[in-house]
Amino acid sequence: MTKAPIAGNRTGRKLGQRVKNKKMKASSRQWLQRHINDPYVQRAQLEGYRARAAFKLLEIDEKHHILRGAKRIIDLGAAPGSWSQIAAKVTGSTDEDIRVAAIDFLEMAQLPGVKILQLDFLDPTAPEKLLEAVGGTPDLVISDMAAPTTGHHRTDHLRTMHLCEVAAQFAVEVLGEGGHFLTKTFQGGTERELLAMLKQNFRQVVHVKPNASRAESVEMFLLAKGFKGRKVEGDAEKA
Repeated sequence: MTKAPIAGNRTGRKLGQRVKNKKMKASSRQWLQRHINDPYVQRAQLEGYRARAAFKLLEIDEKHHILRGAKRIIDLGAAPGSWSQIAAKVTGSTDEDIRVAAIDFLEMAQLPGVKILQLDFLDPTAPEKLLEAVGGTPDLVISDMAAPTTGHHRTDHLRTMHLCEVAAQFAVEVLGEGGHFLTKTFQGGTERELLAMLKQNFRQVVHVKPNASRAESVEMFLLAKGFKGRKVEGDAEKA
């Protein structure tokens, strides 16, 4: 069971610490202060995860069991790599038998059992390279992608929703039957076309807000479970 962090911790760091560097901008100081006092950040350091985001995936899995039985996983927007760490563990991926492929335009330090592509997912060569890297048909596609923010809420929402749509289309094209797709989205309305497409291709589609996702954040996750499989050529004619 994935337990929520509690006030006490074993990192040797006290909660409630203040950042006293007066040379920093107030906004930067507040962000750093929140970060170092975040119990999920401290727990990630304690348990060896690269980021607190690990607990978002673990909490979603605790309820929806998307990692259970996964043999190959593709991780989109993977940096710094905490989801890939979990993926490598659950699939038993090794450098000799790669079962996890990760992609991000940001540089990522190497991870055992993970093939890392430093490439924009919107690059037309990305889908083929990911499939080649993972070494077979994936059971799970996970995406923590979000467009770089501009400060304009509507623009940021639309750009991230575009990434959701592209990731969803990719998942439909590569997943094995029964596979799952998880993607970050923002509160403010998932596009109807995207929801309709997912409901057409998956047995269950739900929105999830794990406890590890900060309450003040507009971030949510869209989970599509049980891929129905692709129609083979000729099915449309028989229907």
